[in-house]
Amino acid sequence: MAMACRTLELTLLSASDLRGVNLVSKMEVYAVVYLAGDPRARQRVATDRAGGRNPSWKGKDATVRLAVPASGAGSGAVRVLLRAERAGLGGDRDVGEVFVPLPDVLAGAGDGPTAAAVASYPVRKVGSSRTTHGVLNLSYKLGGVVHPDPAAAAAATCSCKPAAPAAGGSTMAYLAAAAAAYRAAPPPPPPLYGYRQLPPIPQPVPPMGAVAGGGVRAGR
Repeated sequence: MAMACRTLELTLLSASDLRGVNLVSKMEVYAVVYLAGDPRARQRVATDRAGGRNPSWKGKDATVRLAVPASGAGSGAVRVLLRAERAGLGGDRDVGEVFVPLPDVLAGAGDGPTAAAVASYPVRKVGSSRTTHGVLNLSYKLGGVVHPDPAAAAAATCSCKPAAPAAGGSTMAYLAAAAAAYRAAPPPPPPLYGYRQLPPIPQPVPPMGAVAGGGVRAGR
C-alpha cells in the first residue's frame, strides 16, 4: 500500500578532523548519500579539493533530496559515506560514515514544510559502531507531506484486474462459489497414462512341454 511521503533536503556544510587515509597526497573528500539499505538511490556530493582532513562544501553542489516517509514511526536512517579520491592509486578510499536517524529528523514535524536545521554527527569508521574520528556538520529541511491519490495507489498496487462478473452476479460471489466447489470436489483419480509407460501385465508361463490347447508335446 502506498504511504504518504515527503522530501528531505540534506546539505553537507563541513567536516573536521577526519581520519587521514592518504599517506602521500592531500585528501580530496566527497560524499555519497542514500537511504540506508537502498544503495541504488545513492547521490554523490561534490568533491572538496582544498580542505584535506577538514573539508568544506560551502558554495559547492552539496545538497541531495530524498523521498522519506511522512512520519517518524519505526526506524530508518540516511547514510552519508565520506570518501577520498585517489586517482591512479588503487581507487578511492572510505574515510568514514554518518547515519542520520530518520525518527530524529521527522520528530515533531507537521504536515507543512519546515525551516532548515543544523546538526552535527560523529564520523565513524566504516563498519564500526564505536570507533569515531571527526565530526560532520550538515543542515536539513523537510518538504510538505504528499498524500497518495487513492485511485493511483490502487492501480500501482494491483496490476491485474479481475474478470468481468457474469450477468446477475458479482465478481466476489463468483469467486467464492468457485472456491467452495473446488474444495468440495473429490480428488481426481490418478492418470492412466503419463510420461512414464505402464509396466506390462504379467502373463502365466506354460510349463515346459505344454502346447497350446492344454496338450502335452510328445517326446522324440
